Amino acid sequence: MEHPVLTAIRRAAFTPLGWFEPVPADHVPHEAKFVILIGNAGPDMFRRFARERDPARDKMDDWTREAASRLASDLDARAVFPFDIDPPYPFLTWARRAGAGHVSPLGMNIHRIYGLWHAYRAALLFPVAFDLPPVSAGDHPCESCEAKPCLAACPVSAFDGARYDVATCAGHLKVPQGGDCMSRGCLARHACPVGQEHAYTPMQAQFHMRAFCAAH
Repeated sequence: MEHPVLTAIRRAAFTPLGWFEPVPADHVPHEAKFVILIGNAGPDMFRRFARERDPARDKMDDWTREAASRLASDLDARAVFPFDIDPPYPFLTWARRAGAGHVSPLGMNIHRIYGLWHAYRAALLFPVAFDLPPVSAGDHPCESCEAKPCLAACPVSAFDGARYDVATCAGHLKVPQGGDCMSRGCLARHACPVGQEHAYTPMQAQFHMRAFCAAH
């Protein structure tokens, strides 16, 4: 039987992506004794967001802040977010501690189940530790992937395995030749064979691409 806290997270349409007991070197605020990273994995969270969001705002960060804060309150926890402070909280470092995946050649986190089709939306900070077994990130799937199709799939070669050329990517999306990327989502992510069953729906992909273009 799943731990009731994890069940509550899933019922709220978030996915528990990993957890850990922090030490001082993790720089987790509020003297937390346990951290659970939550986010979207596949389409579930986006479906709830699409039902509940205010179209006048159309910002996922605003909706996430409200929804995750309500969930945290229900669980006697506090929520912190990757978008609230500058410099941001070290979510990718926490992901390594939480067994939530590895760094892919694209620079994105790759999860053993969800592949590249997930994102961290909040961390729930608890004042007590839970008796949850450690999460294993599993073997790094990219190390056994000889072809690395993700690096060849981008039509403007925005990824070279060492850096991500954000300006080139954004520029391509704003011209007619970028229509396929805008309608389907990042072609490099689609090329990765891991977690394809969790790929975003076209509506979700288009929402994220529009948001990316607006920010760049």
